[in-house]
Amino acid sequence: MNRNPVIPYIIIFVFGIVLVFILSFKGLGDMKEVAKENGGEKGGEKTTEVASSNPEDIYKSTCIACHGDQYQGVVGPSLKNTGLSKDEVKDILNNGKGTGMPKGLVPAEQVDAMADWVSKIK
Repeated sequence: MNRNPVIPYIIIFVFGIVLVFILSFKGLGDMKEVAKENGGEKGGEKTTEVASSNPEDIYKSTCIACHGDQYQGVVGPSLKNTGLSKDEVKDILNNGKGTGMPKGLVPAEQVDAMADWVSKIK
């Protein structure tokens, strides 16, 4: 009696398809639990992060990608010796500038401290 050499491949194929469906339904069942862990919800309450009060920490988390690690400017302009006053920097932080600088990157309660810090960078 001769065995068909295709049968093991068909069995593996069917097993793989069934396994994909089982794992998909398992993932759908775990979706809410994973969303709670990643979304910051614990026990039904949403947690909020406290914004750093240190302007340098704010810079490292939101500004360094465009303005560089030494304020030299990468995509955005250099922040060294800009000649801008604190009020001008504050206006840029609040309202953005052109298409390159978006508004709202710095929390509203930290804008004054950040503007003061940026205006003093030499």
